[in-house]
Amino acid sequence: MRFTFLITLLGIAAVVAALRWGTRAWRSETGIIRQDLTSTATTPPASYQPSMLSALPAPVRRYLEQVLTPGQPLITHAEFSHSGTFNMSTGEPNWKPFTSTQLNVTSRPGFDWDARITMSAGIPVFVRDAYVKGEGILEASLFGLIPVARLRGGEELAKGELMRFLAESPWYPTVLLPGQGVVWEEVHPTLARATLRDGNVSTTVDFHFGPNGMVERIYSPARTRITGKTSEQLPWQGHFWNYIDTNGMKVPAKGEVAWLLPSGPVPYWRGTLERATYTFHR
Repeated sequence: MRFTFLITLLGIAAVVAALRWGTRAWRSETGIIRQDLTSTATTPPASYQPSMLSALPAPVRRYLEQVLTPGQPLITHAEFSHSGTFNMSTGEPNWKPFTSTQLNVTSRPGFDWDARITMSAGIPVFVRDAYVKGEGILEASLFGLIPVARLRGGEELAKGELMRFLAESPWYPTVLLPGQGVVWEEVHPTLARATLRDGNVSTTVDFHFGPNGMVERIYSPARTRITGKTSEQLPWQGHFWNYIDTNGMKVPAKGEVAWLLPSGPVPYWRGTLERATYTFHR
């Protein structure tokens, strides 16, 4: 019995040591990616003024008038912490809790989402979703040690990650102002289409505005969903709600993202904004 107990203790110690080592290795890679992300950042104009909105579609103008304060300095970097649940299945829902941090750079556009999803028996899966210098990155690893997925490069991956950057802009709304790279087209009084180009990568997202004038839903008719070794183009949408005041801006505290299948929406991310820290042009 003592021998069995000793073996059990040694096994637990080995798992703990592996998790610590894997966490350090993953964090080290995060540091490298984020340093690379910020190395190409450029400086935007100094601040927002209402006169900048005159040429924008009416729903975009009404939205930005609500979420920005005149004289608001433009965002150069944004750091977020989120918590929520992530659906790990493409069949029957299998929601697991996650926590994440995210760094966004507004010009040149890029981000790094670094998440930990807790599976059954407390097993952590480390997940990275990023767009750095025009390249898409998607990685997942058990304990930060055992690779589950590792994708880098390719036109479709880059386009999908730039699409995410554009779709999440309500968390850093100064990027939607004129001169920041986004080109707007009004579709009807509550819908405007945004296009963003970064080098050879271009993406378009529809912004739907609610009765209160806020961004309520984003939509794309085709975003690449990767499942194992296969990929497919599917309609994709996100919802935002519960806008809160922070740093002179209004940003959504809640969100949900889903794939739109013929059978109906399949949500896979539901999150709450726990913290937002901004670096502004000075």
